[in-house]
Amino acid sequence: MISIYEVNETNQMIEQENLDVRTITLGIHLMDCIDSDLKKLNDKIYQKITTSAKDLVKTGNDIEKEFGIPIVNKRISITPVSLLGSAACKSPEDYVTIAKTLDRAAEAVGVNFIGGYSALVSKAMTASEEYLIRSIPQALACTERVCSSINVGSTKTGINMDAVRICGEIVKATALATKDRDSLGCAKLVVFCNAPDDNPFMAGAFLGVTEGDSVINVGVSGPGVVKEAITHVRGRGFEELCETIKKTAFKVTRVGQLVAGEASRRMGVPFGIIDLSLAPTPAVGDSVAEILEEIGLERVGAPGTTAALAMLNDQVKKGGVMASSYVGGLSGAFIPVSEDRGMIDAVKAGALTIEKLEAMTCVCSVGLDMIAIPGKTSSATISGIIADEMAIGMVNQKTTAVRLIPVIGKDVGDTAQFGGLLGYAPIIPVNEYDCSGFINRKGRIPAPIHSFKN
Repeated sequence: MISIYEVNETNQMIEQENLDVRTITLGIHLMDCIDSDLKKLNDKIYQKITTSAKDLVKTGNDIEKEFGIPIVNKRISITPVSLLGSAACKSPEDYVTIAKTLDRAAEAVGVNFIGGYSALVSKAMTASEEYLIRSIPQALACTERVCSSINVGSTKTGINMDAVRICGEIVKATALATKDRDSLGCAKLVVFCNAPDDNPFMAGAFLGVTEGDSVINVGVSGPGVVKEAITHVRGRGFEELCETIKKTAFKVTRVGQLVAGEASRRMGVPFGIIDLSLAPTPAVGDSVAEILEEIGLERVGAPGTTAALAMLNDQVKKGGVMASSYVGGLSGAFIPVSEDRGMIDAVKAGALTIEKLEAMTCVCSVGLDMIAIPGKTSSATISGIIADEMAIGMVNQKTTAVRLIPVIGKDVGDTAQFGGLLGYAPIIPVNEYDCSGFINRKGRIPAPIHSFKN
């Protein structure tokens, strides 16, 4: 039975510590929309999305009002578009028509993002998949709500270096196509290794081929709650610290479980997973960096940062899995630079570099996320950074991702403004030594050997 103390505690988390449900994401299976006629394909996609998601925003708003739990975003994920368009799309421009259809459908049902303009090419690419990838700069420049992802590697298949090379070019082209908005298009594009099928968070959400007709996935967030909790064990041992984080993650996840169950019941859609990631915002007191600093670091980036993040991630997962039978997605702690006030301040102070961020990605939920770099950065260098991050994911059997934003016309010392939850970011320097001889090799890096894993 829930006590009045627990009710008051949850109310305090919501009112004072920025606890929220970051997203309810409705996954919609669109394989039944496939058609060799491009117009018919677009018509079917629009009709399926607007029918399936017509009650999503209202349901989220009703739950928010009834339970007093802020639900920041209502979103949609769909079957990877490269699969949907394989019969009808004969050029990148054909795929752009689908992006426009998705944008219209997302606007019609009132969601802020729709994910799944995606290609899964961890081993090789079909001609159609390459068309989709080549279409991304134009697609993201002419839409507002469409998010795109490319899975270029996995522990089982290795890293498709041909796709990595193209991704560097695509990131740079997307930056140029949206240069009038501080290259904002790149904030809606993420490159993955070991992409999960059930991630509710953008820009990497898509409905995997292992999923059913539809599903409700929920992403919770509570870095402010965790930070406040650990202030009460300041200076104490690791056992008390870990127990505090674990218990707090349990409470945060239970809130998400409540919302997910209600959304599933009211919409008549099966519940999928809770993603219990600590997802920060630019708001004061809603920062993963501040948690790490409360643990004992003067600044994020100081020696000990990776160890502290590893501990935080592990305890969040241990607490979360006790609160829900179906934890999935990414689940842990995000370290997006532009979306975390503490990370932004650490970069400005010179405490946090892209190399240290890369080290931290070995133990965090995702990878190099929302990092603004000089607009002059070459596509080969971007591909090299992507390849490094994909290797971390491949070897460590974890999801890693790269969301870099080469801000055209800006350099180190400048700041890029993205707005809303995407925040702002100081331009971070990158290593400018050339890696094009490596990136321009053809083929793929083989999967790591498993029998001698050390």
